Order: sequence, then C-alpha cells, then structure tokens
Amino acid sequence: MAALRSVSRLLTRRCLGTTLKRGYADEMSFTFAAGNQVYYDGQSVRQVDVPSFSGSFGILPAHVPTLAVLKPGVVSVFENDGKVNKIFVSSGTVTINDDSSVQILAEEAHPVENLDPAAAREVLNKAQSELSSATSEQVQTTCT
Repeated sequence: MAALRSVSRLLTRRCLGTTLKRGYADEMSFTFAAGNQVYYDGQSVRQVDVPSFSGSFGILPAHVPTLAVLKPGVVSVFENDGKVNKIFVSSGTVTINDDSSVQILAEEAHPVENLDPAAAREVLNKAQSELSSATSEQVQTTCT
C-alpha cells in the first residue's frame, strides 16, 4: 500500500511539473499600423481592446487565435508600464496568432488626444443637415 502511495505521489508531481513547465504566454507582441503611421512595431503590451463588428473585445496574452474586422471606434492599448493609449480607427482588421502576437491594420487611425470634439460635432451636424434637406430618396441613399 505504501508503494502504491509513493507511485501516486511521484506521478502527481511529474504531471504537475509538466503542467507548470508548459505555462502560458505572459507577453504579447503587438503591431499596429495605418496608412498614415506605424503606432506599434512588435512591442510587448499587456492588453488591447478593439471594436469589431462582432462586438468589442479585449485581447490578453494567450488569447485564442482570431481574425476580426474592426468597426469605427477606439482601440485601447494598455502598455506594460501602465500607460493607456487610445487610438481612433475608421476600419481595418485585427489578427491574433497562436504565438501571442497581435497585428492591427487600420485604414485610418488617429490618437484620440489629437481629435477636436467641437470640429467633429460641427462636421456631423453639417452632414445631418444636408441629409435632412435632401429632396429625393436617391439623394438620401447616396448621402448615407
């Protein structure tokens, strides 16, 4: 009986040791580029939150491999030092690989702090005004 316990303990230790040695990725290599600028080029980051057409989601190291289409919105990048960068994207793709590398390719991207909320509201109001004053259904369809 004592021999059976010893074998059981030995197997348990070996199995646990293998599990602990396998581990999971604790770093994530992140690349983020747009037509106007490269924001990250293989940098290690803690987390990335993205807006996609299937819903917004966060990406951590060891995330399941995924390919998603980005919708207009804000990508939040949580750097290892605690800094958070927020970048507006118009559209693009996010690719998450099984080696914990993540790539975002955006059609257009701009840091949120560079955007002027008053100017954005003005452009939006102008576009909505033009749309509401359109006379035909065809013109309204063209504007949307």
